[in-house]
Amino acid sequence: MALENTFLEVTVILLLAALVGAIGSRLRQPLIVSFIAVGILVGPSGLHLVASHGQIELLAEIGIAILLFIVGLKLDLHLIRTMGSVALATGLGQVVFTSFFGFLIALGLGMSVVSAAYTAVALTFSSTVIIVKLLSDKREIDSLHGRIAVGFLIVQDIMVILAMIALSAMGGAGDQHHSFLWEILKAGAKGFVFLGGLLILMRSVIPRMLDLLARPPELLVLFSIAWAVALGAAGNAMGFSMEVGAFLAGVSLASTHYREAIGSRLVTLRDFLLLFFFINLGSRLDLSMLGGQLAEAAVFSAFVLIGNPLIVMIIMGIMGYRRRTGFLAGLAVAQISEFSLILASLGLNLGHIDKDTVGLITLVGIITIGLSTYMIIYSGYLYQTFSHWLSLFERKDPYRETSGQDLHSVEPVDVILFGLGRYGTNIAHRLLERGKSVIAVDFDPEILAWWRQRGLRVLYGDATDPEILEHLPLHRARWVVVAIPNLEANVTLVKDLRQDRLGARIVATAFSPEEAETLTRVGADIVLRPFVDAAEQAVDSLTEAMRALPDKMIWPSALKEVRLRPGSVFSGKTIDQIPLRSEHGVSILAVSRAGKSYFDPGPGFTLFPGDRLVLLGERENVERATNFIKTKDAVGTDNQMDEFAIGAVEVFVDSPWIDKTIGGLNFRNEFGASIISIRRGDAQITAPSPQEVIKAGDVLIVAGSKKAVDDLVRPAAGRVVETASPASR
Repeated sequence: MALENTFLEVTVILLLAALVGAIGSRLRQPLIVSFIAVGILVGPSGLHLVASHGQIELLAEIGIAILLFIVGLKLDLHLIRTMGSVALATGLGQVVFTSFFGFLIALGLGMSVVSAAYTAVALTFSSTVIIVKLLSDKREIDSLHGRIAVGFLIVQDIMVILAMIALSAMGGAGDQHHSFLWEILKAGAKGFVFLGGLLILMRSVIPRMLDLLARPPELLVLFSIAWAVALGAAGNAMGFSMEVGAFLAGVSLASTHYREAIGSRLVTLRDFLLLFFFINLGSRLDLSMLGGQLAEAAVFSAFVLIGNPLIVMIIMGIMGYRRRTGFLAGLAVAQISEFSLILASLGLNLGHIDKDTVGLITLVGIITIGLSTYMIIYSGYLYQTFSHWLSLFERKDPYRETSGQDLHSVEPVDVILFGLGRYGTNIAHRLLERGKSVIAVDFDPEILAWWRQRGLRVLYGDATDPEILEHLPLHRARWVVVAIPNLEANVTLVKDLRQDRLGARIVATAFSPEEAETLTRVGADIVLRPFVDAAEQAVDSLTEAMRALPDKMIWPSALKEVRLRPGSVFSGKTIDQIPLRSEHGVSILAVSRAGKSYFDPGPGFTLFPGDRLVLLGERENVERATNFIKTKDAVGTDNQMDEFAIGAVEVFVDSPWIDKTIGGLNFRNEFGASIISIRRGDAQITAPSPQEVIKAGDVLIVAGSKKAVDDLVRPAAGRVVETASPASR
């Protein structure tokens, strides 16, 4: 039932997509499957609502162009060179394997030679659009297996273009001017011109053009869309696919300074337009053509779902990659592509195959796209389930990933940091500034290479891979920090660390109260809240003392604010202990602390980490005093963690502490430690009050500096039963 006009048609489709997507989301179904189902629902096998195929297909093609453009935007020429060998080997190897064995299976099922050939070639190609979308949603597009998968998918796209050129040449075999060899030579010449012209533009034109267009951000976004669509159209016009052209458009901008800004602004538009791709794909599936071919489709589907990943794992294992990388990359070829359906339609139009073969390929497409979507979404669970058997696909030394990565020989480290994104990178910078020993783990090869050049010890790995923990000195680390913006990865890693029973404290990252509660429940000692902490700092800045002071001074003096960093040598000191007035002629006019300002603080005012000091004096003196404080902060080290200890002291019958209260002993002031708990027989007194009376046989749990705890070990007082400090772990 066609609707009156295109606008109404698209409106109904969008409403149905939102409704079915919401239902699918409630049922924990991937949106891709929901959107393909919407396409089938509105297509010829359902409500038959789609009449404006041209308009919907146009939106779909723009969405595909932007998707591939963003993928290319995240790659640069160096990465293409490094990933080229494995992408080419796996791409070509999988094409040869699937074509050969798919052809034999088709012949075994009684198909004709031509139909078997078409079916085998159709089974070869995987959907670049679907895989890239799934990997992007899982934030794995920048991982090693994600980049390899994108690489061999692009190789497949080139192969399918060559296949369609060959079929077109076969269809016009009567014309000698359109022979297969001629078509191949012509395609090669066009490709050379296309790439050569693009390289010239990348070197001399594009950087200058972007500098000019970047002033209004909206114009930069507009140019990016136009560039993606233009090169997609150029690739299509020159006999290549639109996908290859759009991908190269992204690559051409990948080495510029604007790629992050462009990519972040196009993500929402990409997701909206890709909706039309999946609806268009579903609406073109004519279920009436499927016939009674379920048995044959099941055989071919099993071959694609199992055989294709296996050959990728074999090739990558031989090339020295770990089984996990091979398995996750192999899942990217566990379905057939929209190109397979296009190839089948081309064969039907050329008269090479009949509708039954097209229906068979269509049914295999529906089955493999649906099932492989779930396989990729739950790839972590699948890997954990089959990891024992997958050891067959890994060399004894998977050198491409493990060479030089075993860090067990490293001296005790302060922090093992998982995740070098924006948040993790800032944590790493601050830890190194304070002289801490850090080992970082991430799955982005580019980020790891950048940090390795700067002397940071790094390890390639995925937080959800339990095997990565085997290469880390966890039992000699004091802290394990998980700075990954993904709840599932955080939870998996915290659980694995808890099962390992390491002595380090575990710090996880949460972006909502619910995530924080979940991470605490699974065993995180501390949960970081980046947005909450940033908001707290922002409010502190808005309420600091400098905001209350006049912008312009009416006397020849200067004001400047300086912040005491954590670990500052001035933390815990009073103002009169800092030689600002005596040596630099500068006074502290005000101190801002946690949103509260203290004006004209006295000489006995104690300073703490994070305090913002407002300095007053002549401009040169203020600058000199500011540099003095910052220099002292930079060379200061925080060793309080090393000195802190917790100990247990037993009170004997002749102890002078018996029958005295904690307050009466003035315990904290006298001994430099606090009694945090008392074990009295089978009873435990937590956080005892100053009025608590000490009795013979009590075991006092004391906390303080290691020196203070050691000083408590006196025969007249008792003896230390046990002591523990971070340094002794």
